[in-house]
Amino acid sequence: MSVVHRLTAGWLVDHLSFINQCGYEICDSFAYPGSVTLNTSVSSTGDCHGTSTFAATSSSRDGPIPGPGDAIEREGKTAKTRYVFREEFFDISKPHIAAAPEQQLWQGCSEVSLTEINNMDFFFFPHSLFILQKRKRKCVFNQGELDALEYHSKVRKLIWEGTLHLVQEGLKSGFLHHTAAELSCRKNVVLGHIGCGLAELCEMAKQFPAVNESDHQTVHVLDDETSVPEQDLLSCVTENSSNCAKIVVLMGQKYLVPPKSSFLLSDISCLQPLQNKKKYDVIVVDPPWENKSVKRSNRYSHLSSWQIKQIPVPALAAPNCLVVTWVTNRQKHLRFVKDELYPHWSVKTLAEWHWVKITRAGEFVLPLDSLHKKPYEVLVLGRVQEDVKEALRKSEHVLRIPEHKLIVSIPCSLHSHKPPLTAVLAEFIKPDVECLELFARNLQPGWTSWGNEVLKFQHIDYFTLLQNE
Repeated sequence: MSVVHRLTAGWLVDHLSFINQCGYEICDSFAYPGSVTLNTSVSSTGDCHGTSTFAATSSSRDGPIPGPGDAIEREGKTAKTRYVFREEFFDISKPHIAAAPEQQLWQGCSEVSLTEINNMDFFFFPHSLFILQKRKRKCVFNQGELDALEYHSKVRKLIWEGTLHLVQEGLKSGFLHHTAAELSCRKNVVLGHIGCGLAELCEMAKQFPAVNESDHQTVHVLDDETSVPEQDLLSCVTENSSNCAKIVVLMGQKYLVPPKSSFLLSDISCLQPLQNKKKYDVIVVDPPWENKSVKRSNRYSHLSSWQIKQIPVPALAAPNCLVVTWVTNRQKHLRFVKDELYPHWSVKTLAEWHWVKITRAGEFVLPLDSLHKKPYEVLVLGRVQEDVKEALRKSEHVLRIPEHKLIVSIPCSLHSHKPPLTAVLAEFIKPDVECLELFARNLQPGWTSWGNEVLKFQHIDYFTLLQNE
């Protein structure tokens, strides 16, 4: 289970374990079909067989070269190998910024009011924050900062106390270690550029000739020895309906696709294949919010509030669909979701949960009262509203969503690799429901995922290949 401990306050979650529980095990091998792509299969069970390839028209080589995803036959016996996500991406041993001793989690929960914060004098360095002394500030907070401080003063006690209890359980069970920071032999992870430029590929796909929807399939099911042109990949939902995970090749790059998962790799202007597929009981949205750091870094493109409102959630949602939206700590975005976005989608806000990021030693990754960044992010949960009579008829079958819960985990060092919500949401939804993640950058068994970087963290270089004879 990805849930290590469950308390009234929320859950302590093992993100790395969740990824590896997908069971990426290679149990068979096949000959190369040619010089363009490679047939491989990855199995989550010992008796699964199957292969899958994508035709990569720009990846033709002089000859086939075995890669890290290839099973190896030795004297007629097929070797079994499996993939695990690289552990160093979760080796967060020390806080990014150390908190003062009196502010550390071990010291208990001390209340900090908005008035006290306003009376403190702060001195900023590029990557840190120091509280010099309590005295009247010489510079005044702007409105956005004041709104953020007011919100923080409301949720601070819940976050501190809930995290403290979950961390204590993690220390007792051995999942977390007080000495992790001291004993860490942390590796320097240098990967460079990985993948084939998925977002750029989606942009390029707009130049493809228009597809006649009446003649074109909306779902492509991966099966044995399948070759899929890029135009089809970018214009329909790709589904792995088997119990085996698969490796697919796109533009010469290998990506792992978990069992029982579906994805659509496309730009926001090409969402029609999702609407043709099915209705969803759970929709998780992780929008690329506009902010100054994104603009400066050019890390990924952002969407305006108007563009986010155009996402066709009402057309994708089943009755009583649970909608979960990841929100940055900017109060402008939180207000937009609750006051504009959800009403526009006919979604009623039910709860605000928080994802709290800790180290392997159980410390906040950033000081809880830092003004620069917080060690938590917000999730806004709501349900799609139906007409009154229908809502009353079905209300007894809908599980109540708690107003506040914490998801506490060691974060992945890869930017925007969010923790899995499958296990924590399972308590509030019926089994075997249809789940969709929008703006996803990785895949999950049992989910359909969409985004212009939907395969990003499925790239084979993020995984380690283990050999099992």
